[in-house]
Amino acid sequence: MLLMTLKPWLAISILFSFFLSNVIGAFVGINIGTDVSNSPPASDVVALLKARQITHVRLFNADAHMLKALANTSIEVIISVTNNEVLGIGESPSAAADWVNRNVAAYMPGVNITAIAVGSEVLTAIPNVAPVLVPAMNYLHKALVASQLNHQVKVSAPQSMDVIAKSFPPSTATFNSSWNSTIFQILQFLRNTNSYYMLNAYPYYEYVHSDGIFPIEYALFQPLSAVKQIVDPNTLFHYESMFDALVDATYNSIEALNFSDIPVVVTETGWPWAGDSKEPDATKENAETFNNNLIRRVSNDTGPPSQPKNPINTFIYEMFNEDKRPGPISERSWGIFSTNGSEVYPISLGSPGGISGNSSRAFCVAKPGADENKLQDGINWACGQGHANCSAIQSGQPCYFPDTLQNHASYAYNDYYQRMRSLGGTCDFDGTATMTTQDPSSRTCKFTGSSSPGGGVFPPAAFGPIGQISRSSTTRSPVFVRTVVVLLALLMLDVNVHFVF
Repeated sequence: MLLMTLKPWLAISILFSFFLSNVIGAFVGINIGTDVSNSPPASDVVALLKARQITHVRLFNADAHMLKALANTSIEVIISVTNNEVLGIGESPSAAADWVNRNVAAYMPGVNITAIAVGSEVLTAIPNVAPVLVPAMNYLHKALVASQLNHQVKVSAPQSMDVIAKSFPPSTATFNSSWNSTIFQILQFLRNTNSYYMLNAYPYYEYVHSDGIFPIEYALFQPLSAVKQIVDPNTLFHYESMFDALVDATYNSIEALNFSDIPVVVTETGWPWAGDSKEPDATKENAETFNNNLIRRVSNDTGPPSQPKNPINTFIYEMFNEDKRPGPISERSWGIFSTNGSEVYPISLGSPGGISGNSSRAFCVAKPGADENKLQDGINWACGQGHANCSAIQSGQPCYFPDTLQNHASYAYNDYYQRMRSLGGTCDFDGTATMTTQDPSSRTCKFTGSSSPGGGVFPPAAFGPIGQISRSSTTRSPVFVRTVVVLLALLMLDVNVHFVF
C-alpha cells in the first residue's frame, strides 16, 4: 500500500485526469513546427487554435513564447527535446533535471503539458545518438518524479515506420532486428511508466514508395472496389486504409517483443498539398481528402482491426508550412493554415470557423472579391466615424482569424449595420458590402445580431491518450460523483489530500 501526499493543484490535475480520461473520445491534434519564416506571434497562433477548437498540440521544441501563450487555455501540450539536445540529456542526469525545471515545472500548472517527446525519429535520423536515447528518457522521467509531475507528464520518443522491417502484412510485422535491443528498452520504459508509443506514420510516403502495389484510394481512406480489397492473409482482417494497416503493423511489432499493454499514439501524419514534377500526388485535392477522411476516421473512436477498442489519437503534420526545410517542394508544403490564419484548403479540424446557414436574420458582410483598397477604407470608416466596435478583430481576439481584409471587413460592416440600421444605416460601403441571411459567426466569433451562442466555449481537453475504454465506463456511480465533489471542496480549501493505493 502506497500513501501519497500531493500538492492541492497537482491533486486536482490528477483527479480531473482520472475523471475526464474516461469520458472523452479520440482526438485529432496538430503539430507546430519550427522552420517557419514569418511565423505569427505566439498569441495569434494560440488564438487560431482556440478559434478552431483544437485542443491538442505538439511543439517541436519547448518554445517559451508558445508555452506562455498556451497558459490557462486547457490545450494539451506535448513539448519536445530537440535532436540536438538528446545527447547532452542522455549523458547527464543534471542536464535532464535542468531541462525539466526550465521547460516543464516553470510553466505548470498554468500550461497543460502532458508529455515530453524525446527527439524526433532518433533511431533513424541520428543513429549515433541511439545508445543514449533510453538513458535520456529515464533521466527526464526521474526529474519529473522529483518535481511530482510524473503523474501528469509522460515521456516517450517518436519513431518512424522505418524501424519496422516490413509493415505488410501487419500480422507479421516486426521491428528491424538491428534496433531490437534499444526498442525493447524503450518498450520496457513505456510499460513501467504507463506511457505510450509515439508513431510517425505517413501513408503518403508508403504509397509513393510502394511503386503502384497499393491503390491511391487505400492511402486516402477512400472506398476500395471489390477487386482492390486489402486483406491480411494470416488474419483475414480487411484494411480499409493504409493508415490503419500502419498502426496495426506497429501494434504487432510491439507484441512480437512480448509487450501487449502499450497504446500507440500517431504523433505525425498528413499529406503534402504541393510538389514538384516528380511528386504528382502531392496536391491540394489529395491533401484535403486525406486529412478530412483522417479526421472522420479517428473521430469514430475505434482502433485498427487487431485493436478495435484502442482509439487512434492522432496529430496532423502540420499547422503552417515549414518553408525553411530543405529538399523537394513537398517537404515545405504540409501546412493546413497560412500564417494569416486562413485555410490552405477546406478542412474539418476543430470548429469550421465559417458560415452556418440556418439563420433567419440578416447580416451585412463584405462582397467576395471586393477591391482591397475599398475594403480597407470601409473598415477604417466603420471602426472610426461609424462607431462600430472593432475590438474583436484586433490581434489575439476571437475574430482576428482569418487575418484577411474580407473577414475583418465583414465583422466591421456588420457591427456598424446592426447598430445603425434603425437610424438609417445602410449596407453598402462603396459597393463592397452585401446582405446575407447566412450567419457568419463561428463558435468563438459571434457576429452582432447572431442567435448562435458564440463566445469562445470549446470542449474540455482529453487528459492523455485514451486506452481501452468501453462505452459503459463513461457512466459514473453516485458514490464516485459525491467523492469527486468532496475532494474538490477539500482541495479548494488548500487541504493536503492523502491518496491511498
